[in-house]
Amino acid sequence: MIADVQCVVLDCSDPVGLAEFYRAVIGGTVNQQDRRWALGDGWATLHTPSALVLAFQRSSDYRPPLWPDPARPQQFHMDFGVADLDRAHEQALAMGAMVLDGGSDGRSRRIYADPAGHPFCLVRH
Repeated sequence: MIADVQCVVLDCSDPVGLAEFYRAVIGGTVNQQDRRWALGDGWATLHTPSALVLAFQRSSDYRPPLWPDPARPQQFHMDFGVADLDRAHEQALAMGAMVLDGGSDGRSRRIYADPAGHPFCLVRH
């Protein structure tokens, strides 16, 4: 092993807005003081309760993925475990998530896009 993960960085057009979206999904503190990062207009962080740090970086020419279109692939996605998939679904929509695959076939996961278009899944655990 040569390194530890410091954070996962997502490109977007609104760093603070996307940090607030994920804070509502998984908790944590937006733009907590941290010697590793300087905060500013083009950068925001989310320090989560599990100690994972997500960072959000403004990209002036940001183009969201169009899952499942291979012309603009998802690049990566995050899975979030939930106890009540139906309740989490309603909460995600209320926070601005968009349904990509509602799992209407009874599966234990549903696929969404965050407000910047990054896919994520809610998975029943």
